[in-house]
Amino acid sequence: MTEPTEQPSRAFMPYPVSTLSPPIIPNDLSTFKSRGISQVQRDLQQKLRELREQYLQAIDHFNWNKLVYEASIQFEPVVGQTYHLYAMSRGNVLSMIEPQEWPYRHLASIRLNIDRQWQIEAIGTGVDVQDLFGTVPA
Repeated sequence: MTEPTEQPSRAFMPYPVSTLSPPIIPNDLSTFKSRGISQVQRDLQQKLRELREQYLQAIDHFNWNKLVYEASIQFEPVVGQTYHLYAMSRGNVLSMIEPQEWPYRHLASIRLNIDRQWQIEAIGTGVDVQDLFGTVPA
């Protein structure tokens, strides 16, 4: 014999079960959506600005390293030491001589890192990086 199953009271249902029940009026989500859209746009624009800045820094780092490695180097640089890059008539030269001790155009003071990448410590006075690398302003 089957036992009768108890049906929950229709008064406690989470949805209307009769045409006499109060109507369900959906919430106005337009403010939620507009806040969400503007927040997402702000966040993504900020991320894009940060990515662009990182990209430009990576390009700049690459260009400096290329410039140094293409320069004339008459000695083996020591990791951790600071050297100076000069523009001379026959091309760029990497030197140990300080800028105030040499009359040639000082492009930058640079340090060789453990990963064999050159890190800029100071750019020479009057050196325009955009002219040097032919880059377009950001």
